[in-house]
Amino acid sequence: MDKCATLSPFSSQGQNPPNIICSDTGMIIDVVFVIQSQRNSFHVRQAEKLRKDLLLQTQALQEYKMSLKLLIMQNVFFSFSLSSQFGKNSSWIMFLEEDTRVKLEKLHEVLKTFDRRKEWFLGKPLHDEESTIIHHYAFSENPAAFQYPDFSAGWALSIPLVNRLTSKIEEEPLKSDFTIDLKHEVALYIWEDGKGPRLKGVPELCTIPEHNPRAQYCATTVSSQSPLCGQPVKSDNIFIAVKTCKKFHSDRVPVVKKTWGKQASLLEYYSDYADPSIPTINLGVPNTERGHCGKTFAILRRFLSSHVPNTDWLLIVDDDTLISLPRLQALLSCYDFSEPVCLGERYGYGLGQGGYSYITGGGGMVFSREAVVQLLASGCKCYSNDAPDDMVLGMCLNALRVPVTHSPLFHQARPEDYAKEFLAHQTPISFHKHWNIDPIAVFNKWLKNDKHTEGLEKSTKDEL
Repeated sequence: MDKCATLSPFSSQGQNPPNIICSDTGMIIDVVFVIQSQRNSFHVRQAEKLRKDLLLQTQALQEYKMSLKLLIMQNVFFSFSLSSQFGKNSSWIMFLEEDTRVKLEKLHEVLKTFDRRKEWFLGKPLHDEESTIIHHYAFSENPAAFQYPDFSAGWALSIPLVNRLTSKIEEEPLKSDFTIDLKHEVALYIWEDGKGPRLKGVPELCTIPEHNPRAQYCATTVSSQSPLCGQPVKSDNIFIAVKTCKKFHSDRVPVVKKTWGKQASLLEYYSDYADPSIPTINLGVPNTERGHCGKTFAILRRFLSSHVPNTDWLLIVDDDTLISLPRLQALLSCYDFSEPVCLGERYGYGLGQGGYSYITGGGGMVFSREAVVQLLASGCKCYSNDAPDDMVLGMCLNALRVPVTHSPLFHQARPEDYAKEFLAHQTPISFHKHWNIDPIAVFNKWLKNDKHTEGLEKSTKDEL
């Protein structure tokens, strides 16, 4: 009988449960899995599906039933503290997104090669090709020098590192006002200007599709399919509001019409000037250089009025948003319109001091009718017409305890503002900004209806 089997209180007949992993020295390496999920019912089901899969793998690898240590959480920084409590006798915390596929046997082989007594930060490394606004232009002299984990592949921290981070959070509250790209900000927090470890790349933590022949060498894989939970939502069940203003009627609006606007059944342009040639609708709200809160709330009120068709979904975008409506229709098949759903790319404000999350407007904000009903019924309103609409909505939703649901398929910035490896395994839904790009070329490359969305209605084998 080997050393690990002798030491393990869970061992039977020399077998090692998959969350009890042996190092080469025979030491027990216990792993706590943290599933990063969200409060929306679809994501709760996805997290539960992953939990059951991990348990099934456990049972298949041993002759008796054993309870894995699993936590399903939303706040990564809070999970450092909680997981360290649950994992007092553990060696690793493994963070998984709810749609990450995991092979426990292979993960066993990977983790046992690391000395659990040291501080380790493991993951699949990403890096920026150029300094980018979403990372506050960090490492502008050499952006590729700093690596951060692709959450889709899973990432792991050794318990010595988790314990130190827990103490750090308790002693020093998070300082950043805005949370924009959590994976980059987590890596910065751990690195601590060189005082902590850098990310250690692990080739077995992968973001290739699980059916790819190379996946046999991976401990984690991803699904490259567009999320699909049934028939895609029909295009005439999504009302689309495009926010614009007179000065952009001649350059931005034509881009919408030449690209994704062709995919829309119900679309209106809202401006400070009524131009019948487009046409645009003047909601009576003066144009502002920033914020646009007054205009957005006028759109919400109009959505519930008799002036527009009754639909289950509302999409609000900027006039320089680029979006794939077929992919959005597929994604919305996973959400229940009778629930208050607010969907897009989630940012955060003051999360370390009891702040709130919000859907950033540039990537597109999606609301179920029920969410709009609850928002307006609450009496929540703009404190000024030029207040930041997405942040005001975030405050309102937080007060209502309505969850803000994140999808990494929405993007507040341009494709070049994201790591190539991050976009490589995505089927993106949106990008934002025309700055220094050809927006029509970007749409045709990244968002035009193609192999990613062909046959979605007939596909059943790839459904979630």
